[in-house]
Amino acid sequence: MESRPPLPPFTLESATKKVQAAEDAWNSRDPVRVSLAYTPDTEWRNRAEFVNGREQVVEFLSRKWVRELDYRLKKQLWAFMDNRIAVRFEYEWHDDAGQWYRSHGNENWEFAENGLMQRRFASINDQPIKESDRKFHWAR
Repeated sequence: MESRPPLPPFTLESATKKVQAAEDAWNSRDPVRVSLAYTPDTEWRNRAEFVNGREQVVEFLSRKWVRELDYRLKKQLWAFMDNRIAVRFEYEWHDDAGQWYRSHGNENWEFAENGLMQRRFASINDQPIKESDRKFHWAR
């Protein structure tokens, strides 16, 4: 059986590690790597889009990162209990016309006993910003 430690039930330390691992994976912008943190039958709501299963996760993220260029994400643990974690996040990206955005949101995560995420519900708002107002930069 697949396993993705840390495993629930979460402590402050293990929930913080889980959030950091998710941030690192998403910042890789590698859809397959990200998908492996989710159960094969994972259920997502991302804005108004519903995603079911790893294959759809890969398709969704591939589309996302073609449109959201130079994506850079920061996640913050908000709350945790048993097998659930709530996260606040911000990420910055630009479109192909060069317009920068900061996207703000909240995610609710539910994990299987093996530490893979079963459910991810994300609410996200986008704010156009000037490039000079960016907070997150890749080390180049």
